[in-house]
This record gives sequence, structure tokens and C-alpha cells, in this order.
Amino acid sequence: MPERRIAHLDMDAFYASVELLKYPELRGQPVAIGGRRAQLPEVLADGSRGFARLRDYVGRGVLTTATYEARALGIHSGMGTMAAARLAPDAILLPVDFDAYRNCSRLFKAAVAGITPQIEDRGIDEIYIDLTDVAGETVALARRIKQAVKDATGLSCSIGITPNKLLSKICSDLQKPDGITILGMEDIPARIWPLSVRKINGIGPKASDKLAGLGIATIAELAAADPEMLQLQFGRSYGAWLHDAAHGIDDRPVVTRSEPKSISRETTFESDLHAKRDREKLGEIFTALCQRVAGDLVRKGVVGRTIGIKLRYDDFRTVTRDATLPDATDDAAAIRRAAGECLRRVPLDRKLRLLGVRVSGLQKPGEKTLAPISPQGTLAL
Repeated sequence: MPERRIAHLDMDAFYASVELLKYPELRGQPVAIGGRRAQLPEVLADGSRGFARLRDYVGRGVLTTATYEARALGIHSGMGTMAAARLAPDAILLPVDFDAYRNCSRLFKAAVAGITPQIEDRGIDEIYIDLTDVAGETVALARRIKQAVKDATGLSCSIGITPNKLLSKICSDLQKPDGITILGMEDIPARIWPLSVRKINGIGPKASDKLAGLGIATIAELAAADPEMLQLQFGRSYGAWLHDAAHGIDDRPVVTRSEPKSISRETTFESDLHAKRDREKLGEIFTALCQRVAGDLVRKGVVGRTIGIKLRYDDFRTVTRDATLPDATDDAAAIRRAAGECLRRVPLDRKLRLLGVRVSGLQKPGEKTLAPISPQGTLAL
């Protein structure tokens, strides 16, 4: 049986790169993505485009991503826009354009599918590809895939190819942007072990902090750690996984088909809204979220029975509630009624930062389920 060839393809600074396709004059400049529609460029009298700057932003937005030039200045995804403005006030600020990003995502995945259908979709800008049975030398295949993506979208990507998904995920990030990294198991000591444990997908901030407290900062140190100690500190399952991951062991297959477990929409407000004083505005936002979730369900050809809400207060506390309907639905009005019933079960005495709506328990129309039914309340908001 041949050794597996698993690729992880990661688009380079995807959202920012899509924006540079629209605004090529911004290439080489620090650009942050995450503004409101008000940050759309203006056409000036001389026909050129005028762009908003981070220094002009006022509000509580969060950046979605940034170009590599902006990242060099300390800007990163998830950073507050005002904080980014203090670091790089002259950086360009553009609003997000998810329609454009989704379109480019479909294009690059279709291009790769033209080479092999053995693709696992991991999000808007990354996929795993099983190349084990695809004819061709590995480097040539990687270049062929990269060129297909470039031809379809005009964008670059980085690819890691190794015997498994865990290593390939690490390797796709080693030579960004526009890189190719190919490793075998024999390369792990030289190429993987010197890296920080945070490079392993599945080791988050809490686990890495705990490992640091145990004197473990690199993957090499994790690989040398006593397996029994890891299981004692992290539990049997996660401790055993940490040991395997440090040695590059990962038998997970590339899953070419998966069904969504839930569909959700949420929004963070530019300024906190009070459930009572801003009732009308919140009601409009709430209804729009339900309509967007319903539209997503229709597009994916599924219906759902469990309707949930998510609230984040001005003190950053987050609460969720859900209710299960007698019958699965993709109807916006039914989702709105059930979400409203959920809303009646949470305190609304503080200002809100975020509001979200989720539908889970997804199934194809006509399928029967045995999920429990919760009583329905009256509409709130």
C-alpha cells in the first residue's frame, strides 16, 4: 500500500487578496479588511479612487483580515479596528465583501476538483486533498494545483503535502505566501520538532499555557514528554493525542462529503443596544437574522428543528437558549417565532453587544426524527 499523499491548500491572505483583485492600486500597501459599507472607496474628480484610512474609523468593529504588509505592522485578524488604527493609522480600511469571497472560494475549489475530486472542504479558504492515487510526481502535482487555482481566481495559495492531515496543515503555513512544502515522516525531527506547540492544529491558548507551565514549548519537547504524564495532566484521550500529534501520527481520512450540523447568523453591534430602549431597532435586526438563516437553509436544501439564540451583553457575558419545534422548517416566520420564544427566557436588563440566531438538528425535507419537543412561547422583541 503506497504512503498517503495528503495536501493542505490554504489561500494566501484570502479576503485581502480578493480585495486587491478589485483594487490593484493597493498592492504593496498595508490594507485592513473589516470596515462598514461607509468605508467603500470613492471615485475622485480625477477618476482615481479615494480610500478610507484606519485613522478615520470610529466605532467598535473588529478586523476580519489584513494584507501581509499590514500584518508586518502588527495588525491581525480579530483585532479591534480602533486598536489597529493606533498601530497603523495610515493603513487603508476596506469593508468586507462576503459575496466576492464566497464566489472566489467556489472557483478555487472547482479548479482543484478538476484535478481530483478527493477534497475535504474545511472552510472558505482552505481544503484538504488526497493525492495518494493521483498520477504524477508530488512537486509537479503541487505546481499544477497552484496554477489551476491561479488561472481560476488570479490568487495564490500555499500547499503542504505530507502523509497526513495534521502535518500538512502545519506545512502549508511554513513558506507563505505562494509556497510549497513537502515532508515525509523522516523529516519530522528537523522540520517539525523545532516549532512551537501552537503550530499543531488542536493545541489552543489554554493547552499551550499549561504545557508551558510544564516546561514544554516546542513540539520536540512535547514529543519527548512522558505519555503517562500527559494523560495525567490533560486526560486520557487528549493526553494520548498530544503524544501522537508531536510524533506526526494522524490516521484521519480526507472526508469528501459532510453534512452541516447547524446554520447560524450573528451580528456585533457598532454600539451597544438596549433591549427596551432600542426595541424597534433590535427587532428589525433579529428578524433580518432569522430571514438570512432561513435563506441559508433553503440554499443548502435542508430544514431544522432546533432554533437557538445567542446574546452577548455589554459586560461580555454570553448566553444561549434553544427550542425544538414539532416539525423541521426552513420558514423565516417559524424560525422568528421560535427564536422569540427563546428570547423570553433570558434577562434583557443590560445592553447587548451581539445577537445571533442558529438552526440545528438539520435534515433533508421529509425525513423523520425523534427529537424531543419543547413548548412554544409567544413572540418577543
